[in-house]
Amino acid sequence: MTYSFGHREGVFWTGGEAFETINPAHPGIVSGRYSETRLEDFDTIFATARHAALEWAATPGLRRQALTETWLDRIEAATEEIALAITLEMGKTLADARGEILHSLKEARFAVAEASRPIGEVMPSARPGLRNMTLRRPRGVIVAATPWNYPVLTPLRKLAPAFAHGNAVVLKPSEISPAAACLIAELAAGLFPRGLFQIVLGGGHVGAALTGHPQADGVTFTGSVATGKAVYAAAARNLTEVQLELGGKNGIVVHDSEDLDACIDQVVAGAVENAGQRCTGISRLLVQRKLAAEVEARIATRMSRMRVGDGMAADIDMGPMASRAHFARVEAAIAKGVAEGARRVTAGTDGRQEGFFIRPTLFADVTPDMSLAREEIFGPVLSMLTYEDIDEALSILNGVEFGLAAALYSNRNDIVQRFVSEAEAGMLHVNHQSAIDANMPFAGIKNSGVGAPSIGRSAINFYTTEHAVYIKS
Repeated sequence: MTYSFGHREGVFWTGGEAFETINPAHPGIVSGRYSETRLEDFDTIFATARHAALEWAATPGLRRQALTETWLDRIEAATEEIALAITLEMGKTLADARGEILHSLKEARFAVAEASRPIGEVMPSARPGLRNMTLRRPRGVIVAATPWNYPVLTPLRKLAPAFAHGNAVVLKPSEISPAAACLIAELAAGLFPRGLFQIVLGGGHVGAALTGHPQADGVTFTGSVATGKAVYAAAARNLTEVQLELGGKNGIVVHDSEDLDACIDQVVAGAVENAGQRCTGISRLLVQRKLAAEVEARIATRMSRMRVGDGMAADIDMGPMASRAHFARVEAAIAKGVAEGARRVTAGTDGRQEGFFIRPTLFADVTPDMSLAREEIFGPVLSMLTYEDIDEALSILNGVEFGLAAALYSNRNDIVQRFVSEAEAGMLHVNHQSAIDANMPFAGIKNSGVGAPSIGRSAINFYTTEHAVYIKS
């Protein structure tokens, strides 16, 4: 199957340079054919979005939410078709693709429900005859730029609250895996005003033109720290509000555990989910020295049993890296780790297959100064470090530029309390890996996030503006 979405004003904007997507399990197979959005169309795109946003904002809120729910129902009904597009372009297993869509819908439905809750407050007044209150209005035109690793979850995380709160959205999905986003855009046909949901396609120069456009009222971006800084700078030139979800170098601390097998199962799952191509994935394993040998052996056993291959196959645990370029980056990170003196416990590249496959890889004898312990790899690579006491563990855990997710395994209340109080991460997990719930804030600190967290109640702070109202009787 080859995907293609042609120019349709008010929905898809194409007409520029052609590009293709490929199946990362079979790089000789083209998955999609597209053309980039022409930069000269951007003023028209934003004018169309502005007109739609005004119409949508004037639509009663419960009506907006009902229409958004109908759109989500359509997406759920098309789960198999969309999951296939995810696997053919991005590579994850078909089961993982289905799971991504279903979790996305849980988050999206929570966001829509939140928009129906009370918004604003009645406030006391300092003067007689004056009634004070706050209210919130839709922000306007939201620009959303999303990465390749979750082709439905990340767009829906931005689209659902934007629509429910009364905004228009111009979305640029990754040029590596755009088909899923284009499919969910087609499913909105007939529900929303023309131009409320528009798709632009292309690489970095299209993204730069989009996020730096002066008619954007808000920019929400998920991706690397380097690109996030560029987006932040471009938005700042227009004083545009931003929401940035950036990288992570997430650590899991194994201090003690009554059930070490269950703990190791969680560690491996956190490291290899989505082939490690997950910003909340577990990349660093911090183990108390007395447990290190046993933990290493059990992880190696589990990793060696994992089946890596084409995501379309039913008996596969993990698919390929999403692109040739990313495959090369992960290979380079593994080679750099070996060169710096880390000990590779399990295999890396799987040279027996044609696709961009890298087997789950465990490194031991890693020290905090090594690149394996400091730099985001975004692949199925787990680096094991050891420590003596909780002071040393927290120092290692916090000694990176990132602050997205962190986890601890311990049955000691004093250790848990130290971790919850001192771990420098936006999302803290105790006795389970870094999986998230659909109603909790997706929050990063340090170089992992800027602005209001997505999901959760706090997302309203990005998708609406707050206003103080004074009414004289």
